[in-house]
Parts: sequence; structure tokens; C-alpha cells
Amino acid sequence: MDELKELRTIFNAHRNPENAAGMKKYMKDLFPFIGLKMPERKKLEKEFYDRTSILQKPFNPIFVEELWKLPEREYQYAALGYLERYSKKLGPDSLLFLKWLITTKSWWDTVDTLASKPVGILAKKYPEIQAEMDKWAVSENMWLRRTSILHQLKYKNETDQKRLYTYIRENTGSKEFFIQKAIGWALREYSKTNPISVKEFILSTELAPLSRREGSKYLD
Repeated sequence: MDELKELRTIFNAHRNPENAAGMKKYMKDLFPFIGLKMPERKKLEKEFYDRTSILQKPFNPIFVEELWKLPEREYQYAALGYLERYSKKLGPDSLLFLKWLITTKSWWDTVDTLASKPVGILAKKYPEIQAEMDKWAVSENMWLRRTSILHQLKYKNETDQKRLYTYIRENTGSKEFFIQKAIGWALREYSKTNPISVKEFILSTELAPLSRREGSKYLD
């Protein structure tokens, strides 16, 4: 794929081993890095878009998939940036592909972006997707559960409170840090819109200390 080759050429010309070592350490040594910090990567992505006509074409999941398969983490970030540009044009049939991205090379840095952006946009636009979110909330895969809890993060007044609280209750017994953190984050964000409801929920629900602390951050 010409676009893939072009992006790799641009990124590889700016490799920074010193940055890469620090970024890899920050990510618990889970992924290798080229060494591109966000401002530089964003600048190089723009250069890539200016050099190619990829944005004039329909969304290409194969391009995203090929980026996802490359070892360096910056390529997954680039895939998310490309995907975000098409988020509002995706249909409900895209959910299976997004599920693959969530459950492949999973870590908070990619999962949280997928949850709050493309998945969240799809779930709001296509109500039938909520049934799948219900399944994800009790999935054996931790990252799908985290996604279900976080997908309404940007909904504000359009938050389905009943569904949010149901997902949280279904996961309050989890010992997983990333689930406890997601619960707290979701509650904290929703408390900006409905602090009284969140306060009542926290007081009446047995939550992990981390979830309670994070969720109460903006409450009196």
C-alpha cells in the first residue's frame, strides 16, 4: 500500500532512540517506539496527509489494520488519528472492526481513545449498538468492559444515566486497576453534569476506594 509506505518513510526519517527508550519505559515496556512525541508526530501526520490523497478517499479499514500490525506504537496512534477523521461517517457495521482494535495490542492509550470517540459516536448515533455495549459491560475481556463504561464519557446531558450506573454496578467487584479507574473517571466526568445524582450514587454503592476517590474529585 503506497500510503503505508509513505507514512513509514516519513516516520522513520525522524527516529529518536533516546525518546523511544523513555516512551517504551513509560508504557511498561509493552511496545517499541520510534521516538516521536505527540507534537512532532502530529506534524508528521499532517505532512503525510498533505503528500497523499488518502483523505479524499473513502475510509480504508485495511490501512488502519496494517498500521495496527506494525510494531512501533506511533503507528497505532496514527491509525487512531486517521480513524478519528472518519468517526462521524462510520456505520454500525464498523463496530466489529472497532472491537478488533480494542482487543488487539490493548492498553489504555488506544482503548480510551476508541471508547470515547468512534465507539461513543456510534453508540449515540445508532441506538441498536447499545445492546452490544450491554454485552461488553459483562465481557470476559477487561478492555471491552472498560470501553462500555467509558463510551459515554463525552455525552454530558445526553448520558444514559441508568445504563452508566448499571455498567458500573456490574463491575464494582472487579479487582482490575483499569476497571476501578474507569469507574471513577466515568463518575467524575458525569459529576460535571449531574453532581447530585453522582453523589447519591457514590454514597449508596459499594465502590473500590480508587473508584470512590476518583469519582468524588469534583464533588463537595
